[in-house]
Amino acid sequence: MRVLGVDPGLTRCGVGVVEGVAGRPLTMVGVGVVRTPADAELSHRLLAVEQGIERWLDEHRPEFVAVERVFSQHNVRTVMGTAQASAVAMLCAARRGIPVALHTPSEVKAAVTGSGRADKAQVGAMVTRLLRLAAPPKPADAADALALAICHIWRAPAQNRLRQAVALHTSHPTKGRTA
Repeated sequence: MRVLGVDPGLTRCGVGVVEGVAGRPLTMVGVGVVRTPADAELSHRLLAVEQGIERWLDEHRPEFVAVERVFSQHNVRTVMGTAQASAVAMLCAARRGIPVALHTPSEVKAAVTGSGRADKAQVGAMVTRLLRLAAPPKPADAADALALAICHIWRAPAQNRLRQAVALHTSHPTKGRTA
């Protein structure tokens, strides 16, 4: 499975591609950051994010795109920019028919470090270890994008089984019940 992780942001949008399957060593395919100038018009910044993500999709051909689910922060302006960059990433994937998964920051931290309250340094250290890298990817947005991809690879099989079980239960509501 090849996953493009996207840590959305307007100034720095982290992108990372990881390949592998749950239970086996994973491989980093690529990592980077799509940057936009803080003083540019919002529409131009969103266009730059879109063009950057499209380049990553063209180059790496992921089967899935994992995007960090936007959560409420105190700074509304930051949340709006993050949400807009997130929407651009989802749109790029949808345009190509690539499934998108949203993971919360605490889900990603828990999957990668074992603690949903891990800090950025702990996430970076575990990404480095899990992908057998020489050093943590910089900036932290790049490491976070790889963590999103890792999280999706590890969580996808369980999520698929859960979806199948729910679909089976809803299509056969009496199946499995005894009188």
